[in-house]
Amino acid sequence: MKISNILSKFCVLFFIDIFVSSLIKDVHSSRVLELSDGFIEMKNDGHWFIMFYAPWCGHCKKLEPIWRHVAQALHHSDIRVGKIDCTRYKRVVSEFGLSGYPTIIFFRDREGEFHFNSERTTEEMVHFAKRLARPPVQEVTDSKDIEMLKQSKKNFFMYIGKSIGHTWDLFYDLAKQYQAHSYFYITPEVIGKQHFIFGESPAVVVYKEEKHYSFNADEWDMDYNTSLTQWINTERFDTFVKVTRSNIHHMLETNKYLVLALVEENKIEKLPPHHSEFLQMVESVIIKNRERFHRDFQFGWIGSPDFANAITLSDVTLPSLIIYNSTTRHHHFPEENSHELTPESITLFLEAVRNQSVKAYGGSGILTQMYRVYYETKTSLLNIWSSNPAVASVLFGLPLGFLMLICYSTCCTDIMDASDDDEDIEDLHHEKKE
Repeated sequence: MKISNILSKFCVLFFIDIFVSSLIKDVHSSRVLELSDGFIEMKNDGHWFIMFYAPWCGHCKKLEPIWRHVAQALHHSDIRVGKIDCTRYKRVVSEFGLSGYPTIIFFRDREGEFHFNSERTTEEMVHFAKRLARPPVQEVTDSKDIEMLKQSKKNFFMYIGKSIGHTWDLFYDLAKQYQAHSYFYITPEVIGKQHFIFGESPAVVVYKEEKHYSFNADEWDMDYNTSLTQWINTERFDTFVKVTRSNIHHMLETNKYLVLALVEENKIEKLPPHHSEFLQMVESVIIKNRERFHRDFQFGWIGSPDFANAITLSDVTLPSLIIYNSTTRHHHFPEENSHELTPESITLFLEAVRNQSVKAYGGSGILTQMYRVYYETKTSLLNIWSSNPAVASVLFGLPLGFLMLICYSTCCTDIMDASDDDEDIEDLHHEKKE
């Protein structure tokens, strides 16, 4: 009797759990608005965060649960999160110039649209939307608020001084330009001195990785406008950032050398012990020599061998280290093997690259571009074959079969024509004899 009661209670709880789970799933999915091409007339009405997708797209399917989490995180804000099926509403494709799926765009009143091109994680997309929903520069007048900003572990730029003058106007314009990538604030000098070390007011500082750095125009061999622009453009990145296909084009805009540690993550984004040790060694060089190399080098790491091979156009042995010139598209390898590298040898390698006394590979020449096309085509075909041989057989077998059929038909036609001609000649020969 007791066992039957326990089983009955278990069954009841089990079905309740299923019901609640499905209800929660429906609530979460309901946060995402399913829109039509009528959105074209609504895009200037408030803040919209929209995913343009196609049902057959694998990347869109992978993003779907993440997008539901984004909608849930932004539910209590004034940002509406939606999605549009571009296969049903093709008018939006031409209206917004869509060239691939998924495409994620933030629409802000009548101020335009902003494409999201960073890592597709819930945290990154939520921060992106929240930054764009706010004014370009937010005022901070309470010392406690600055402490909260520091504890939030997000990078931000702080203007210290009064909101007048050329420096303020330039800072505000740069905030509008880079608002999608970082946070920008202004605080009075008396409050700024409680949290940051800087020279004369007005001053601009960046806070990241629990440290702050002040902009000093005297360290730059260029005019004030260009130097502050370049400084903000480069300081918005962490010292040692994960490089992906989504953010590498932003890093190339720094016009620095990219120092890339190449390792391989597994499916759950974990590294083998010796790869992790290699990253720690490279990072130790960065931390120790930041002031020495930060001006010319941006440091990062890549966790995908395919991505690393696409840069070097070769199969790189992992773990490894390369330096990529974002201006000339050349890359450099250290002379030592990866297991022979030490912090001292990496430091010497960086100096050799900066002095241009080390061999360069790649570039942007015609031959290199032709080889790049060949390498990327070969890699794509091999990836298709390895991931799905059946599809690859159909994809390449059908054209080859048609080609063979055409060749066979042409040859057979020539042979038949030749046979007919021979018969005509023989008949004519017989007629002459008679």
